[in-house]
Amino acid sequence: MKAKPAGLYANIAAKRERIKAGSGERMRKPGAPGAPTAGAFKAAAKTAKKPKK
Repeated sequence: MKAKPAGLYANIAAKRERIKAGSGERMRKPGAPGAPTAGAFKAAAKTAKKPKK
């Protein structure tokens, strides 16, 4: 059984953690090549897990 790849929100959170730890990476600007599009966020929102209260 294959493991599911991390989703858009998980990838963003992981990159923010790496940046906070001093990786030297930067977040891409909206519209930059390779940056998530508005459509990607809409599609990811349909399957995003709701935070537990």
